[in-house]
Amino acid sequence: MVFTVSAFYKFSRVENCEALRSELFALGAQHGLCGTILVAPEGINGTIAGPDAGVRALLGHLRADERFAGLVSKESIAETQPFQRWKVKVKPEILTFGAPEADPNVRAGTYVKPQDWNDLISRDDVLLIDTRNDYEVAIGTFRGAIDPKTRSFTEFKDFVAANLKPGQHRPVAMFCTGGIRCEKASAYLRAHGFDEVYHLEGGILKYLEDVPAERSLWDGACFVFDERVAVGHGVTPSGHAKCRCGWAVAPDARTCASCGAAVS
Repeated sequence: MVFTVSAFYKFSRVENCEALRSELFALGAQHGLCGTILVAPEGINGTIAGPDAGVRALLGHLRADERFAGLVSKESIAETQPFQRWKVKVKPEILTFGAPEADPNVRAGTYVKPQDWNDLISRDDVLLIDTRNDYEVAIGTFRGAIDPKTRSFTEFKDFVAANLKPGQHRPVAMFCTGGIRCEKASAYLRAHGFDEVYHLEGGILKYLEDVPAERSLWDGACFVFDERVAVGHGVTPSGHAKCRCGWAVAPDARTCASCGAAVS
């Protein structure tokens, strides 16, 4: 059986999170889906997998809700179910950051479509920043990108405070796996006086889906938070394994680059 994998998020005001949680849980269970959706007052964030018809049914249900109209999904195929359970949870944030001013519903950077991303990041005046964590950056990133060396997204605020100054830096372009971290990061920069901020619409996954390998400025693989571990161009599994320490291990590696553990 082939499974459709869908990664999506949408920043939008949600008044009754528990009601939405119950609604989505029942629908996913009805269609045999696995994965996780987070619901918060600021919106929804999910990665799900299951029969294509079931995934389409849930996405269609969300898009029929005016709060989530226009929701964009990054989709790929898996030969085995990459998730073990079906979960829909209510959280304070759909992505923990701990900065109320970083609200994409109020302010955000300028979206850049994957087809236009190469032109932007090839400019000499643009500062390119990878907003992901160290174990993600370790296996792949865009050429010339700055690695903030964070262990969690909440540390991105410290990176900004130590390295960036509004009014003294050139335009900033940021990217992440699916786009959600960039939305919060760009909103945070905008709230702290940075005027020209761009982020990759749909994230790395959409770029790898839409931009041919021969035109790509992406090097390596993209870490994903499921049993595929990482994907490459075309959003196909890259063959990486996951070490018990959490780092991805390349297909031809015998030991983990982080902890040194042997790979079986």
